[in-house]
Amino acid sequence: MIILGIDPGLATIGFGLIDKQQHNKFVCLDYGTIQTKPTFSIPERLTQIRTDLEKLLETSKPKQVAVEELFFSKNIKTGIQVAEARGVILEVINSKNIPLFEIKPNEVKSIVAGYGHAEKQQIQTMTKKLLNLPTTPKPDDAADALAIALTCGFLLR
Repeated sequence: MIILGIDPGLATIGFGLIDKQQHNKFVCLDYGTIQTKPTFSIPERLTQIRTDLEKLLETSKPKQVAVEELFFSKNIKTGIQVAEARGVILEVINSKNIPLFEIKPNEVKSIVAGYGHAEKQQIQTMTKKLLNLPTTPKPDDAADALAIALTCGFLLR
């Protein structure tokens, strides 16, 4: 089963595409980012996210998409902008009738690293190991998206 993991953002959206095979074996198919231009207005950036995500869904044809839920820290303005981008992401996925799985950040940490408060480096190391990759995926947004896809894969029966 092809699973697309998405780490939402406004400037950078991470994506990770994996194939869940028998016995919870996972193969990394692709990963990367969707980047928006900082010189664009917020509406222009949201439109770019829509367009680029639609292309990604068309080429990758996932059977399941997992999107990380938001975790607000101190910067509320940034959090609101990420929430707006996440709304576009959810709407695009829904409009394509692809099953959507929303995952909390601590679920990703718990399932991928075995500890709900794991550090980013621990998640990246385990993602690399679980996908049998020669190096840690970069950038961090793409590595996070692969971990989100893995979490979805482990949670799906």
